[in-house]
Order: sequence, then structure tokens, then C-alpha cells
Amino acid sequence: MKSEGIESKVKEYLSKIKKEDKKINAFLELNPDILKDACVLDNKKGKKGRLFGKIIAVKSNINVKGMTCSCASKTLEDYRATYDASVIEKIKAEDGLIIGMTNCDEFAAGSSGENSAFGATENPVVSGYVPGGSSSGSVAAVASGFCDMALGSDTGGSVRVPASFCGVVGVKPSYGTVSRHGLIDLSMSLDQIGPVAKNVEDVALLLDVIKGKDERDTKSVNIPEIVLKNSGKIVVGVCNLKDIPVDKNIKEIFDKKVGEMVRKLGWKTKDVEIKHINLAVETYHPLLWTEFFSATRRFDGRKYGKKIEDVAGEEVLRRILGGREVTKAEFKGRFYHKALAVKEIIKNDFEKVLTNVDCIIMPTVPVFPWKIEAKLSIEKIYATDALTIPANLAEVCAVSIPIGNFLNKPVGLQVICGKAQEGKMLSIAKEIEKI
Repeated sequence: MKSEGIESKVKEYLSKIKKEDKKINAFLELNPDILKDACVLDNKKGKKGRLFGKIIAVKSNINVKGMTCSCASKTLEDYRATYDASVIEKIKAEDGLIIGMTNCDEFAAGSSGENSAFGATENPVVSGYVPGGSSSGSVAAVASGFCDMALGSDTGGSVRVPASFCGVVGVKPSYGTVSRHGLIDLSMSLDQIGPVAKNVEDVALLLDVIKGKDERDTKSVNIPEIVLKNSGKIVVGVCNLKDIPVDKNIKEIFDKKVGEMVRKLGWKTKDVEIKHINLAVETYHPLLWTEFFSATRRFDGRKYGKKIEDVAGEEVLRRILGGREVTKAEFKGRFYHKALAVKEIIKNDFEKVLTNVDCIIMPTVPVFPWKIEAKLSIEKIYATDALTIPANLAEVCAVSIPIGNFLNKPVGLQVICGKAQEGKMLSIAKEIEKI
């Protein structure tokens, strides 16, 4: 931004959004008070917060007081948040500015960014193609230069997939690192709010602000301060993906980057295998459907907007119906509990591998973005998350960073570290980013 002062910076962002967002469709609502808030910061005396002057977009399933928290659904299109989510309280306390609420797959149910009730978001890097989902608007806003940073939520890859497709950095924190208070969940045992930015340093800053124990989320925990530092000579576990098809051009770019790590950073690599990684997608969906079905019972048209079954789109209804079937009385929770058992097996697989290496790396997504409205099968769309879902099941931290492109389509590399090792993970990602 050329102009000095936060108010001038905001005006430039708003002007850019006005000119370019009709095509991208990243925002559902802009903050009407942001210029007033920016003016207050410009006149602030004394100590300034860690996010002073940072302009941040927020996925529309995270409550921001006074703004519409619609989850990109007709169900909640008239619901104005009456409180700030914990992450928003922390951002405001550190002088960050919320520029607006972003588009997403309806109720965060999707991998492409096409499932919003208010129209698809377009990939700002590859015109006419999907940006990935479900945090499509947040990632597209960052990639388009509409804001400095953004918040998304990641249940099975919803921050990392669009980060890979749009060539930016996106983090899924360890389960419990960030409070979910104020997040309208898709799946209570998998969801995490995560930051998006154009570089590792900015996601590290935002994550360090929003992390930490919160008495309003019993699963939240404290983790060490996130400090980026030289990782030294480390051992990188390169994940064997023999059971998961990965596009040959993605694999070629990934392998080239691994070679550069060895050559330029002096790191050692070790081939590793997550034994049950090929079961991740099949394990994920029974858990997701069951928990989503349970969470959406409150949207019955009496307290929150409209009845979800009356107005929701196809993908949301598919997951509700799937959850209804899985939870039928005659099954006595059999499929859900079996999925939980396999989740624990995958979690143990990761723990064993991560005792012998400093991190695990793999491509973020096994495929390239596809054209908007392309008629892909559900199986192919669900397979988009095949490499991101495992980290959610294992409850570990993961980040996607851009490492190149093929025919202008970005490719992301995923770095995975153990639970509560966000600082280590982002330090490794920062060094890869440099090369």
C-alpha cells in the first residue's frame, strides 16, 4: 500500500474490492464501521497492539458482533452476530481491523468454493477455476490483495486446500490450539480456526495472537509462544503416498522442492509411511456427517432463521441425510464409534512416525483446481481432501505453503508436525519458503 496511515490503507483496500470483487465474489459483507475504526487507530496514543493496522477478513461462520454470520447459507442470511468469537476478541484487543465477512461453501461443507448460497468464489490466480474450499472467500481475499490476513476454518482441509489452489499460506492448528468459541461448527471433533496470509511470518503472527486456552472451549489448551527460528539440520519425513493417486506434475514439482531442501538447507530426508492414510477419507465422513447432523438440529426455524432442510443446498443436505442414517437407532452409533476407533489408529500412526523425524511433508492436494461448474463426481471432489484430512484426524498441526505452479496453477507443499508444535512447524515452513 502506497498511502500512509491506516485509514488511507483501508480506503485503498475498499477501492480494490469495489473494482475487482464482483468477479471474485470473496466478500459477502463489508464492515460499515471500518473507516471509523481505522481513524481511531490512526489517533491512538501509547502502546500499539501486535496487529496494529493489520486488515483482516473473516470467514462467515465465525461470529463478529453486529455483522452477518450466515455461513453462506439462506438458513442464516438474516442472522446478525450478537457477540464476538474468542478469536475476534483477541484480534480487536491487538488492534487488528475486521474488513468484512467472506464467502465460503455453505456451512463449510465443500472442497471447491462452489457451494455457497450466494454464488461461487472464483480463483483469483486462475481465472474461471475454483479456489478450493470451504474457506474460499478468506483465501481468495488474501490472494487478491483485498486484505493483509484472513481467518478460515479447517475441518478436513478447508484452509489448506484453497491456500494450495490460490498460492498462499494457510494453517490448520493442532486440535485445541485455537478456541472454537463463536465458530458455527461443521464437526466439533475436527474443526479448527486457522490463519491465512501471503507469507509464513504473517500467519505465525496471527496464529500467536489467536491461540491459547479459553474457558469457553473446554478442548482449548495453551501452547508455547510461536517464534520463528532456524531449524538447524533436521530430518524431514517424506510421506509414501503409493495408495493415493497424485497428479504427476504435482509430484514432479514436489520432488524438485525436496531436492532443493537437501541441497540448499542441508536437511536429511527419510521415507516414511502413515500406514492407514488411505482410510482417512472413509473415516472422516461418518464422523463429519454424524456431528454435522447433530449440530444442525438447532436450525429448526424457531430460533435461528429458517429451517435448514427447507433452504439448504445439495451438499449440506447430503451430509445431513448421511448423518441421519448413521445415527438411526437401529445402528446404535456403530458406524460413528468404528470411525472414532480408526481415527485413533491414524492418530497413533502419526505419533509413531513423528518420533523419528522432525516433520512430515507431502503435497497439500493431489489434484489441480478444476473449472467452475465442471461436472465432477462426488468421489473425485471428496478425494481432493485425501492428503489434508489425515492431519485433522490425528489432531496435529499442518501448514500449506506455495512451492511452484504448472500452467499457472499453484502447487502447495504441506508441512506437518506433532501436536502443539506450531512454532517448529512454521519455522520449518519459513526456511522452505526462502528457497
